[in-house]
Amino acid sequence: MLANTTFRIDSCKSCELCAVVCPRKIIFMEPEKTNARGLHYAAIKEADMEKCTGCAFCATICPDCVIKIEK
Repeated sequence: MLANTTFRIDSCKSCELCAVVCPRKIIFMEPEKTNARGLHYAAIKEADMEKCTGCAFCATICPDCVIKIEK
C-alpha cells in the first residue's frame, strides 16, 4: 500500500528518531538544507516515497508531531 508522508519542516528539531525507527530506512536528515530553526530536517527522497508502507512508526515516535501519514 502506498502512503503519502509529509513533514512540517520548520517544526523538525533534527532528533533523528524517525530515521532510526523507519523499517525501510528511507528517512534521512537533509544534509544540505536547513529549516527556519537552522537545523537539518527529516525528509524522504521522492524516488523512495513508493517504498513507504504507511506503518506510521515515524509519526508515532516524533515528539513534535512533525510527520503526517496518509494512506
